[in-house]
Amino acid sequence: MWQSYTNGLAITAGLIIALGAQNAFVLAQSLRREHHLPVALLCIVCDALLISAGVFGLATLLLQSELLLGVARWGGAAFLIWYGAQALRRACRPAGLQTETGASRSLRAVLLATLAVTLLNPHVYLDTVLLIGSLGAQQPVPSAYAAGAASASMLWFLCLAFGAAWLAPWLARPLTWRIIDLVVAAMMFAIAWQLIASPL
Repeated sequence: MWQSYTNGLAITAGLIIALGAQNAFVLAQSLRREHHLPVALLCIVCDALLISAGVFGLATLLLQSELLLGVARWGGAAFLIWYGAQALRRACRPAGLQTETGASRSLRAVLLATLAVTLLNPHVYLDTVLLIGSLGAQQPVPSAYAAGAASASMLWFLCLAFGAAWLAPWLARPLTWRIIDLVVAAMMFAIAWQLIASPL
């Protein structure tokens, strides 16, 4: 159970802690203290729903077919290796996280913008529904894996929401992202090896 939980936690942490529009948006809202807690909570809920749909929907489908399970296993391992390689590449050319400032907006406008940044990005479906979901199907305890994945999302967004003022100077430094990307690469390669080495 704990292995499934930590696998979900590590995979999701590696995917979510990267430079991207959603992280920049949440950080900007947090720095401005403009509805930052509702924004973080909405991101957490969206991730949890997408992760659950992927893990429990795909888990049921994949476990019914050895062929699909094999494709998911090798495809997931290939993606993790590719993602780890991308993290290594980013580590060679690190960049700081940039935030935008502007006029204050209503809660409704900010939440709609949060939904757009979260749900209109095709990578969110590839990451949460397909990748995390298909890997969850191969875990001994898919529910623990889903809980670990949702925990990583929750911890990251709450960290951005509550710690933005402290984190911003660090996240603006390329060296910070070099270290993060090296850790992400190590996690992705380790989990890919676990997938490849484990029996079907």
